Amino acid sequence: MEFVTTRDELRTIYKTPRPTDGSIRKELKALDGHCRSFIGKSPFVLIGSSDGAGNADVTPKGDRPGFAAVLDDQTIAIPDRPGNNRLDTLENILLNPSVGLLFLIPGMNETLRVNGDARITIDATLRDRLAVDGKEPQSVVVVTVKAAYMHCAKAFMRSDLWKPETWYDRSTLPTLGQILRDQLALAETAGSIDRELDQDYRKTLW
Repeated sequence: MEFVTTRDELRTIYKTPRPTDGSIRKELKALDGHCRSFIGKSPFVLIGSSDGAGNADVTPKGDRPGFAAVLDDQTIAIPDRPGNNRLDTLENILLNPSVGLLFLIPGMNETLRVNGDARITIDATLRDRLAVDGKEPQSVVVVTVKAAYMHCAKAFMRSDLWKPETWYDRSTLPTLGQILRDQLALAETAGSIDRELDQDYRKTLW
């Protein structure tokens, strides 16, 4: 198998967009009203990060619509709720602040992409602002926007992501308990693992 190794080689496969093309012109350097509205309606964002040494990570963040707060036209605050404490993304940010965000709205095929630099804060005022039912996030990722643009619908159209009739019947797929039991060779039954997970979800969503 041969691999593409240079930009010039890559551009023999794909045409180079012109500065006047919409794919280039649509990139904004700050959030406009449409971006702010999209983030305000989004309950889910993916955060891509890297430690700068070739170790990359993508982590999902989800909460009630608008959980990621737009502080101003160039600043987004994303609360970090209780998780598995691996801290892959947070530790990457300490080493390399560059992040890529992908905001989704269920049922909408278009997405909002944001690239920028991230920092971590435990500012009391901001944590209080982003609290849910009195429970503050453990920390907040604050992203300074460098680029923002709407991404077209093709990937979602091809995948039929939002069409329930294309979804697998969940009962035909393994539970997380079954997967963990097999992957970790656990002695517990899948059912008991699933019950423990369910109890943890109920106690530690916020």
